[in-house]
Formats: sequence, structure tokens, C-alpha cells
Amino acid sequence: MKQAVVTGAASGIGEACWRDLLGRGWTVYGLDRDSEGLERCSTSVSDTGRFMPITCDVSNAADVERAFTTIAARTPVLNALVCSAGIFRTGPLLAMSERDFDALFAVNTRGAWLSARAAAPLLEKAARGETRSRIIFVASIAAIRPKVGGGAYAASKAALTQIARVLAVELAPRGILVNAIAPATVDTPLTRALAAAAGANGYTLSGTSPLGRVASTADVTPVIRFLLSDESAYVTGVVLPIDGGTSAAYTPAQSNSAEAPAQE
Repeated sequence: MKQAVVTGAASGIGEACWRDLLGRGWTVYGLDRDSEGLERCSTSVSDTGRFMPITCDVSNAADVERAFTTIAARTPVLNALVCSAGIFRTGPLLAMSERDFDALFAVNTRGAWLSARAAAPLLEKAARGETRSRIIFVASIAAIRPKVGGGAYAASKAALTQIARVLAVELAPRGILVNAIAPATVDTPLTRALAAAAGANGYTLSGTSPLGRVASTADVTPVIRFLLSDESAYVTGVVLPIDGGTSAAYTPAQSNSAEAPAQE
């Protein structure tokens, strides 16, 4: 039975990811600082023995250490880490508070790095011969195509993609593949909340993709599933857009919009 850790597990892409893995026989440790959300998730599954919620603020090194100490006490190995925890803050770069700027990097970048650092020993133990363990970072298309109004968020996600590239090379000898996905607008509770507050904060979500719609989490989970599968055994150091062609070519309709968060 394969075992994974998913951060940002209480909602959005993180929740969709662990539910998909659970349905395919995985055991999943779900990390999130939203303890009430984790409780809701836990009570919604019948096989509670395979989904284990752990309250954890990934931006806090001590919290991450405690979470992975708990996990290591239950299992000697991990097959995968999916870092989906993330936050979003809007506003012009020079008008943004230091608190908001630092929070974006603390959760979106540092949190993923702390999680990968803590998970690496358990991931390495699961890697044997041609069997590889996986780390997947949920970045954003904003890391590739930043927009006005979300510059600090884009920078935090761009930094995350560089961490993914470097870790892919550093961890290759230890049998761990590292990749990042870069979704555009995904219909999650966070994006719906941002849309509802658009009049108050002056922030505009991106419109539909060239495919005529925004993504659902069901568009993202199969890509994660592929990157966790044997079919991706020679794929590492990749930043894979999941954006319906949004970043393929500029259109005038994009000029006044701002990138929405890819995950929570």
C-alpha cells in the first residue's frame, strides 16, 4: 500500500488530490492549519484508517517537524509528498504590506521547502532500484506568466518552481523525482471568495481559458496522478502548466485581468 503526505488537505486541490489517492488505495496523511476543515474531511470518509489528518502550519518549522515525527512513528516510508498548501494576497507590489509579502513566501515557498526537507528521509527509504518516490509542488501559471495585482504571489510561486528544479537534480541520486504543476484559474473555495470580494479589493480574476472555461480540480488530479505513476518514471525537474492554453499566446482580453490563485 502506497503512502503519501498532502499539504493544504482541507480544501481545494489538496482535498481533491487526497480523495483521488484514497480512492486508488493509497494511505494519506493530510496536513493543514485548518483543523475544522480537516475534521470535516475526516468525518466525510468511511475508511478513516487510511486518511489521517494532522493539523500543521507548513510555514512553521516546528509544526512541520512535529507533523513528520508523528508520521514517521506510524510509517517508516513515504512514496509521495504533494505540497498544495498556499495562500493569496492581492495588491500592487509597492503598496503591499511587509506582513502580506512575507506571508506569501512563508507559506507558498518556505512551507513547501520545509515539507520537502522533512519528508525526504522517508521518501528515500521507499525508493528501491527503479522504484522512485515523488515530490510534487503545486505552483501556478502565475509563476510563468505573472500579472499586475498578483506580483508577490507570482514571485512566491516562481521561487517554488526553481526549488523544484534544483531539488530534482539534488534528490535524483536518492531515488526521488521532483516536479511542479502550474494550474491557471481553478474553481476552488478560495477563488470563489476572491471573486465575491472583487468589488471591495479591486482585484479581477482571470476569465475563461481558450477552452472556454476555468479548470475544476478534476482537471488537475489526473495530472498529479500521472506524475505519481510508473509512466512518469523518467520525468523530473518539470514545471507543467495546466491552464487550458491560457499562457500559450497573449490575447487583448487578458490585458486587464489578474491571475487567480491556483490552489489553496
